[in-house]
Amino acid sequence: MALLALFDVDGTLFLSHDPLAGEALRETIEACYPVQLPDDPMAGIDHAGQTSLRIARLVLRNAGFSDEAIDERLACWCSAFAERYVELLAAADTASWQAAPGAVEALSRLASAAVCPALLTGNPEPVARARMERLGLASFFPVGQGAFGCEAESRTELVALARDRANEWPAAQTVEIGDTLRDVGTAHEAEIRSIIVPSSRTAAEHADRADAVCHDLGEAAAQLLAWNG
Repeated sequence: MALLALFDVDGTLFLSHDPLAGEALRETIEACYPVQLPDDPMAGIDHAGQTSLRIARLVLRNAGFSDEAIDERLACWCSAFAERYVELLAAADTASWQAAPGAVEALSRLASAAVCPALLTGNPEPVARARMERLGLASFFPVGQGAFGCEAESRTELVALARDRANEWPAAQTVEIGDTLRDVGTAHEAEIRSIIVPSSRTAAEHADRADAVCHDLGEAAAQLLAWNG
């Protein structure tokens, strides 16, 4: 059976800083909750590799909200966040955005070998797919597959959801490709294999916790093909 390859977005496929996400997050949290946030609401928040739902919870806890108060509007907030981000992106110049080097070639190799790629990201689905469209990678990731950051707060739950959407794909034939130790940890919690492609967000001294460490997506594709047999 072929592999299901679950690709993270931020830091793995998409390498550019994107201030639109922070702007949309701040605007929509302030619209959904009675709070005024600082200009950089994620400063001091452990957000690398987290889902959007989890990031919002951490921001709101930092602002003094209880989990009960947060839960009342969290799902509604996430939808509003995704919608606002797409609105901001429509008017933005993203000519300087960078996909991971060799992304098109790596994904093309996997597709030709019948490896099944899908997105596994903390981004809401509209955000992730809009980014993939701008980077020219959208065609590699079928709609109706993968899992996204408004669908569960836990990345481990997202892995289970992505496997369910792929007709209950076996865990033994599923691999997550990411850049943070949170990607690695949740992959192992979900009992799937992990490839880490280090980025500026990676704690290099612990990267070997992954099943494979690859320096770029070309190496990651080669590792997936080797596991794919």
